[in-house]
Amino acid sequence: MSQKILAINAGSSSLKFKLYDMPEEVVLVSGLVDRISHEDAIFTYKIGGHDDKHETVQPVKDHTAAVQLVIDALLGSGLIQDKSEIVGVGHRVSHGGRYYTQSVEIDDDVAEKIDELSVLSPLHNPVNLLGIQAFEKLLPDAKEVAVFDTSFHSTMPPKAFMYALPYKYYTEDGVRRYGFHGQSHQYIYSEATRLLGEQTTSKLISCHLGNGASICAIKDGKSVNTSMGFTPLAGLVMGTRSGDVDPEILPFLEEKHHLNSEDIRSMLNHDSGLKGISDVSNDVRDVLDAESQGNERAKLALEIYVHQIQEYIGSYTTDLEGLTTLVFTAGVGEHSAPIRQRVCERLGYLGVKIDDAKNQANEIEIQADDSRVKVMVIPTDEELIIARDTQKIVG
Repeated sequence: MSQKILAINAGSSSLKFKLYDMPEEVVLVSGLVDRISHEDAIFTYKIGGHDDKHETVQPVKDHTAAVQLVIDALLGSGLIQDKSEIVGVGHRVSHGGRYYTQSVEIDDDVAEKIDELSVLSPLHNPVNLLGIQAFEKLLPDAKEVAVFDTSFHSTMPPKAFMYALPYKYYTEDGVRRYGFHGQSHQYIYSEATRLLGEQTTSKLISCHLGNGASICAIKDGKSVNTSMGFTPLAGLVMGTRSGDVDPEILPFLEEKHHLNSEDIRSMLNHDSGLKGISDVSNDVRDVLDAESQGNERAKLALEIYVHQIQEYIGSYTTDLEGLTTLVFTAGVGEHSAPIRQRVCERLGYLGVKIDDAKNQANEIEIQADDSRVKVMVIPTDEELIIARDTQKIVG
């Protein structure tokens, strides 16, 4: 029996959604409410496989108003006659901490824990919770399901997730590497395996390169290591996030510049990364443009960015005891041929070699004929993983 499932990805000022007919995995409607809380919020959506987009600009006060806009559009599309036809709503939730190793139906206790974990994912958990609360009000008969970024990485061994801190901080406070972008890495593995087969994807590295970025080592379908850590701040240089830094830098800056922990947290999350180094932008496209015009800071930012991606790929090849498939995904990974080319040009020792024409054309497979490693560009689909998990729980 087919069921209508909504997959939701709530941001601080946005609400991305897809309505699926499950288990056929047919996208009925997809769209985005952007600039929530502004007078000129933008609501765009398209029906099924049609290219025509419906777009309106109007005031959207908050996430509840955004959800109402989405429900009204779904009813107006004629694809549902009554909102009770939506039997499940799956929500992407950034941090599940040590509480959740798989997706769960949301109740008061789950909501409290998502709120509690906001301190570990301050950019995401609070707004994920706003989306949940808004849908609970307007779709009271649908089951609400939390699909955690961290769940896919619960298969990591202790040698990969433990920090060398006093052990009590792990046992008492849950301080460990959790990893994020789990739905994306999970989808990348499943799609690469569908296209190439399990043997070719047995040792796969997934590079989710967007404004937020992480790399995951996947062995036989299981995450064995990933670059983000206790929070989404760790790992790679990102758009505005620092990634890995020497921890002693933080008290040094606090003392020297009379900063408090909130100042430091804001600097690391909002003013660092590509933006902090280049002083141009958090957007790779802008930084590449600035580099082409002779901006030395932009050039340096890109060199650091690419170098760190290469470091993680090399390290994770050790974890996997080899490399069969390298996949690029997310905004930068899917669309920036220059970044893919720069990352791969120093990976020849691993057997990675790309075809420049295929890379420029954004083909699915971009490896050269004599490459020992498959190199792929796969658009991620986190919403499909959310819909699949939600349907399992709806039953």
